[in-house]
Amino acid sequence: MNTFKLALAALAAAASMGASAQHFAAAATPEIDTRQAQQQARIERGVARGEITRREARTLMQGQREIARTEARAKADGRVSRFELRQLTAMLDRADAQIRQAARHDRDGHRPA
Repeated sequence: MNTFKLALAALAAAASMGASAQHFAAAATPEIDTRQAQQQARIERGVARGEITRREARTLMQGQREIARTEARAKADGRVSRFELRQLTAMLDRADAQIRQAARHDRDGHRPA
């Protein structure tokens, strides 16, 4: 009887781990994570090259933290809806434009007021 209970407990544990992995996979957003990592690298490169000031970088990184917070809220229920994915994509698109603009100002010799 103990062997049966042990086998049943092992089966239940394996099933719950599979469900947890499936639950996590449903909330995975690798495309969002990749874009965000690329943006952070662009900000760091821009600072290193003198194209982005530290003040601009601080503002841009605040935007990155807001994207990360929004992503975490979206994943909180175990899935990211189409609406949430569109919202995150729009935030990343705005961040791309802001990074480009910050780097362009410095390249062109024009400092924002």
